[in-house]
Amino acid sequence: MKKRYNDNQPISDILKEFVEANNLQTGLDKVNIREAWANMMGNGVNNYTTDVKLDRDTLYVSLTSSVLREELSYGKQKIIDMLNESVGKDVVKKLVLR
Repeated sequence: MKKRYNDNQPISDILKEFVEANNLQTGLDKVNIREAWANMMGNGVNNYTTDVKLDRDTLYVSLTSSVLREELSYGKQKIIDMLNESVGKDVVKKLVLR
């Protein structure tokens, strides 16, 4: 049976409880990482990005330009750090550019 509260609660607390109760955090992390990639990389890289997928702690990014893939591979750790900082927690541990 669900808990009932007689007093008022902030909506943020209610949403946190809902996310925890329904195990939705991994799905939210996937969406947040996709948005962080789009915002952080800008239009130049996003034009060549076909897919951004988070699987466990590995981020798979599909690119159509081999030159861009090589260029981004030099700064993988910096990209990982910036994505994790943007999301606010340690979600990505490995970056695979395809």
